[in-house]
Amino acid sequence: MNSYRRTIFLVDDDKVNLKTGNNTLGDSYNVFTLDSGKRLIAMLEKVIPDLILLDIEMPEMNGYETIMQIKSNEKTKNIPVIFLTASSDEENELEGLSLGAVDYITKPFSPSLLRKRIEIHLLLESQKLELINFNSNLQKMVDERTKTVVELKNAYLKTMAELVEYRDYITGGHIERTQYYLSFLLYELSKNDAYREKIAGWDIDLIAHSAQLHDIGKIAIKDSILQKPGGLTTAEFEEIKQHVTVGERVIERIKKNTSDQAFLEQAGILVASHHEKWDGSGYPRGLKGEEIPLQGRLMALADVYDALVSDRPYRKGMPHAEAVAIILDGRGKHFDPDLVDIFLGVSDNFSRLAMNSYTGSISPGQKAPVQMAG
Repeated sequence: MNSYRRTIFLVDDDKVNLKTGNNTLGDSYNVFTLDSGKRLIAMLEKVIPDLILLDIEMPEMNGYETIMQIKSNEKTKNIPVIFLTASSDEENELEGLSLGAVDYITKPFSPSLLRKRIEIHLLLESQKLELINFNSNLQKMVDERTKTVVELKNAYLKTMAELVEYRDYITGGHIERTQYYLSFLLYELSKNDAYREKIAGWDIDLIAHSAQLHDIGKIAIKDSILQKPGGLTTAEFEEIKQHVTVGERVIERIKKNTSDQAFLEQAGILVASHHEKWDGSGYPRGLKGEEIPLQGRLMALADVYDALVSDRPYRKGMPHAEAVAIILDGRGKHFDPDLVDIFLGVSDNFSRLAMNSYTGSISPGQKAPVQMAG
């Protein structure tokens, strides 16, 4: 049994928050509580933790000033930092992410949510270190290089997708299901004479795989909106729409630090265009008709279908036939009319997959069952 305990620094000028955090995490981690950014910086000279939980609003040195010092130091720049904030100001939250924080948690926090978010980020960090170790021993692993890199990348991406989905747990399973639905559409498209030439150079499996990141921007949306058990107000809907532009920035940032441009190019297209509508009434850019990338038009069908048939706290998922009728009604308005016909050709597969996912027949990480598309 592995007795190694990870070390977490909890930094907050509120003694109640320090005590609550210590009580929540102390059974699983070595927790050091610090009441200021200055004490944190001094402590980092002696101990390098596995993760830092950092309050934003603190006297003398706030969280933003503190993280800038952390990220400017070669010894500490790679420590994952999660901001703790009582603020509901989206701009402040986005600023924190742009300074290098991996996440933020709104106070007062749920103990179970705090533990889960920490668990996921520590897992991401472990996988990143595994990848670094792999690269350092590359010459010894040439024969297994491609297979191992793909597995690590897939695990990393899946964990990122699960992090978003855990925050937006009301739509549980959405990321995995929409990836499968997009696979059906792509493979049906590849058999269609009108589209065969247009997609001749596409890597269909890569595009379907990149769909895992289509909602990555939700990482910057407040928990109170993502987890609201009811309809959104106009202001809340305007805020959640920001997940598209945030997602674009996240993808662009990742692209600067990796050579896997093809995958990220496709992910960026899906992120940016899956909420555009054929008649120009979508967001964020109000693109119309074929101005919308073909990948985004396909993703819109997969995304909307899943939203219609999935349960929500405020309503039950509708039957497959009713969802199909709504998509048909959206032909030429929400959806590309020709792609609605492509959807109809595989809609029975959509129905089977939706039913299987709710009965537990789709196992986590299972490859999208594209063979059903025929």
